[in-house]
Amino acid sequence: MSAPNAVAPDVVVYDFHRPHRVSKDRLRTLEAMYGRLVKSFEGWLIGRVRGVVDLQLESVEQISFGEYVQSLPQSCNSFLLDIKDRGGDDAVGEQAVIDLGRELAFFLVDRLFGGGAEMIIPDRALTPIERLAVRVVAERIMGLVAEVWQDHIQLELGLAGFESIPEIIQAASREAPVLVTNISAKFRETSSLISICLPLSVLEKFFGMSGAKTTAHSPRREPPGQRVASENALRATHIDISARLPDFRLAMRDIAALKAGSMLSTGIPVDSTVNLLVGNQVRFKTAPGRVGRKLAVRVLEPLSGDLLPSSPDDNS
Repeated sequence: MSAPNAVAPDVVVYDFHRPHRVSKDRLRTLEAMYGRLVKSFEGWLIGRVRGVVDLQLESVEQISFGEYVQSLPQSCNSFLLDIKDRGGDDAVGEQAVIDLGRELAFFLVDRLFGGGAEMIIPDRALTPIERLAVRVVAERIMGLVAEVWQDHIQLELGLAGFESIPEIIQAASREAPVLVTNISAKFRETSSLISICLPLSVLEKFFGMSGAKTTAHSPRREPPGQRVASENALRATHIDISARLPDFRLAMRDIAALKAGSMLSTGIPVDSTVNLLVGNQVRFKTAPGRVGRKLAVRVLEPLSGDLLPSSPDDNS
């Protein structure tokens, strides 16, 4: 007679490259901490928007920063925070991220600017003026994050920037483990999501990770073939690049007289520099020239990468 089949134990896949540092006990503590944050923020937010907003803590989880970036929408509203541990060294090269969902961001803009009963959620990024309005909300969340952590780690946080494109966010390396808190917001029959991302390297006192900072900042050996695969992926990436002459003005009568084969005098000196655009951002100052029979530009110096205005000057 064969023995009855034993119950198979639960098997959990363990990733040695990204070990989970959030135990069940720590997770319960984190959920209690962020639960207090949600209740405090909900009361403050209701007072600011003068309307009903229901906030619920959805999850607190450890993932990689790369996974967090991939989870953000294409047009995000992410505020970057500089982090300093007042009990130790600065968290060099790493930042926290607070992302407000598009629906919530435009709801806040509508209410803070005195909007009416109907709410419009456009499919675009926030304008600079709208960012300033929403910044107040991000600052409040930032203060509450420091407050709920003060019994464990004295964090000093400060707003450092804003990004609307997830791929551009460089708050941490893509492989770095982060603690992500997701908060759902419901208002006017609409739902949105708030996420708070903190790098685990600055929370090591809470998790008791001795020597974690040394490990996090020590050089790591790449797996075989990883560098070749990364180079191949980078070489296969296509980016739109264009060169643009300086602006010049034309009279309407000259424009009206244009026809095929017309020659225009721009008045631009032949030694003028040309801006090189990567996408729609001005990235380099260049000099025009030729390579063989082809037109070319020679890079002189990098520029700040300011976005071009949405529409060119009508007179240029």
